[in-house]
Amino acid sequence: MRRFAVPAGVRVFLCVLLLSAEGEGRGRMLSFRRTQQDESRGQARSRPRRDASGALRSSYGPPFTSCRVPLTPAEHKVLDDNTHETGFNGDDGSYVILTWVGDGTGVVLVLSTFSAPIESFLEGGSSRLYRSTDYGKSFRDISHRINHTFIREEFGVSVGPGSSVILTADIPVVDNRGGIIFTSTDAGATFRFIQLPFHLAQPITYHFLNPDYLAALSIDGGLWLSLDFGAKWTKVHDGVHSFSWGAGINLFFSYSRVDSVEAEERGNLVLKRTNDLGKTFTTIHDDIYSFGYIGAFLFFSVMEDSRSPRVMYFSSDQGDTFSQALLPSASTEQFYSILDGDEDMLFMHVDNPGDTFFGTMYTSDDRGILFSKSLERHLFDGQRKSDFTNITSLRGVYLTNKLDDDGRIRSVISFNRGGTWKQLNKPENVECGDQVQNCNLHIHGEHSRNNRIVPMLALSEPTAVGLVIAHGTVGDSLSSSQHPDVFVSSDGGYNWRGTLRGPHHYSILDSGGLIVAVEAHREGQVKTIKFSTDEGQCWKSYNFTEQPFFFAGLASEPGTKAMNVSVWGFRPEEDAQPMWVAVTIDFQSLITRECADQDYEEWLAHSSYTEGELEISGCVLGIKEIYRRLKKQSVCRNGRGFVMSKKQTPCMCTRKDYLCDFGYDRDVNTSNCVRQSSAANKTSEICHDGEDDEPLSAGYRKVPSNKCEGGFNPQLHVQTIVRPCGVKPSPGPPGRSSSPATHFDTPRERLVLILVCAGAGVVVLVVVISALIAVRRVVYRHRTPAYRFSNLQIQDNENGLAADLESTTSTNGTVCQHDSDDDLIG
Repeated sequence: MRRFAVPAGVRVFLCVLLLSAEGEGRGRMLSFRRTQQDESRGQARSRPRRDASGALRSSYGPPFTSCRVPLTPAEHKVLDDNTHETGFNGDDGSYVILTWVGDGTGVVLVLSTFSAPIESFLEGGSSRLYRSTDYGKSFRDISHRINHTFIREEFGVSVGPGSSVILTADIPVVDNRGGIIFTSTDAGATFRFIQLPFHLAQPITYHFLNPDYLAALSIDGGLWLSLDFGAKWTKVHDGVHSFSWGAGINLFFSYSRVDSVEAEERGNLVLKRTNDLGKTFTTIHDDIYSFGYIGAFLFFSVMEDSRSPRVMYFSSDQGDTFSQALLPSASTEQFYSILDGDEDMLFMHVDNPGDTFFGTMYTSDDRGILFSKSLERHLFDGQRKSDFTNITSLRGVYLTNKLDDDGRIRSVISFNRGGTWKQLNKPENVECGDQVQNCNLHIHGEHSRNNRIVPMLALSEPTAVGLVIAHGTVGDSLSSSQHPDVFVSSDGGYNWRGTLRGPHHYSILDSGGLIVAVEAHREGQVKTIKFSTDEGQCWKSYNFTEQPFFFAGLASEPGTKAMNVSVWGFRPEEDAQPMWVAVTIDFQSLITRECADQDYEEWLAHSSYTEGELEISGCVLGIKEIYRRLKKQSVCRNGRGFVMSKKQTPCMCTRKDYLCDFGYDRDVNTSNCVRQSSAANKTSEICHDGEDDEPLSAGYRKVPSNKCEGGFNPQLHVQTIVRPCGVKPSPGPPGRSSSPATHFDTPRERLVLILVCAGAGVVVLVVVISALIAVRRVVYRHRTPAYRFSNLQIQDNENGLAADLESTTSTNGTVCQHDSDDDLIG
């Protein structure tokens, strides 16, 4: 929740709820709240001071200039004619939720309510529901469609795929009839009243693709399913702690065999799966602490015994098989967090012991088993907030902050999915001066927003290729004493430019063809919006109202296709409740020309890399990409039909397209992957019915998602030696499973050399094709194999230090968000 301190005894809370539909990762809902301002948060920040020349003083960091262009009278009139203001009566409620419904429908729902019915009763107000069908230009009161029922503040509005909406009524738990929901399949044009047979403990969860499939958790631990968009509900299990949809119609959940929270804390939960919507169940593992699902990976942490750290397992086949992840062990005082993930790999943070506020970031292979060190001293503050950010406007780019040995926070960026990290370049229009030894841009992240230093995080959109907007400071490290400014990159983070002085709220419209921003005034009211049609090089300002108001939020339709933006806030009223205000500005009326072919240019992504680390310009993760994007000088609109197009060409493989396999290190002199001396001639073992299956790797494995072809090619064949295991037992995963614990996948395209021990010691040499691998997999599904990993040392190429990763790994990450949930990070 983002909080804004304003004068006149009022504070505004702004919470951005990341509720997605149809796979979108962008937020569809904003909620605003008025409360009394407490003294500690009500202090207004002093205004910036200038020296005699008018330049900003050092508290703002190095000065920079940006282009300002005044509006012409004709432009001002056009915007005046297409700016619409709507007031919502202050006695409607102290909490307002705004959400978009559907894709391109123009429907906006606004719920005005109180935190509880008793509060509304005492204050004489009521919940009201408003609907707009023209992107927020006008609203109708449709409260009668839900019988003026009080809707919950906490999770009262839920938007799903298509045009589906669910409103949850705020009904006292003592009501034995259960809760009440209102459902709509036509974007709120009509609603259906439904009496639930239970009380909700958390928001109803939509299936990813089918909005008719709903899952819900009741306050007594019941897992309920509906297959007809809430009309009928069936309880499928009791004692459920948490659940998550997987691929297809797989539904995962953990439950406790005993009715005790204390038992759950000891890791006595059972992880189950149903792949037929509650008809049958499969037990995946006993004694788990928590679990999550992200990308294509199911992961769960296991309490092998009460005295040991938790151990984490991953599955890439919906729990049919799973393997213990190779990560360093951690005590119960430490935590793990999955930062990001997709079908190819995961980013994992492992906390350092003690209150260090940092840890180590790892990246996984495509099975979620082998993890490689990506970044040391990765910042994770005491409230478990990470600054890790996926720059979605360019493939392979990630941004985060690290806490260096000198106690300073510095920003680093990776252009190859965590393979290497470097500091950000100094913005082109900023000079630090001789007194600063290392002049770089440093970006404020979640840590800064949580401490109210900045109002927004870095912003990027897949449809606005290369565009990144972020708050930052320029100097030796990230500074909280300097006023944060707004910086823009047009090439995915390689080069930056200072664009706006001071903190702002900003939004990307028209697939990157338009940027809008409103200055974040802690001590004043707002009436001006700034906009740019050239990715922040030049800005124009427009006064959208004659009567300023306290700012609450900047809202635009998800997906960046629209050219409408709404500025939300409220005006204090004498002897009355403040009035909520929404001002919607339609920039399509100003930018009327549709873009033509001559307005676009071809742009080679990652071509700004100038340090010689890429053998072929523009090649990242084995692909060269050429995008068709809008020229900065073109003032036109992409429109709703705009589709971002690109050409992909595979690159020749180099050693940089490969990681060192388990048991191998990168030689600092030759860059070759060489066997670790501590590997003891064996990297891993799988024991099957008294036999060891030892794969002898060539030492390399391709980086996940890498599509390079030809060029550098490690040894194509892998030796596999099958021999008696001996008497040493295999420490397999604990607990019971309805399917094998794991299997070792040998790449299909490789030849396998097998030594078979015959009865009298005769050795038969057989060369088989990859079809044999499929046969081996079928056979292994009827066994119970288990990994036995030796300790792993990862060489730090920068300082020559080595860190031991124990074979007893630990624990974990997230279900919905890209940071860990409360169970997994504890």
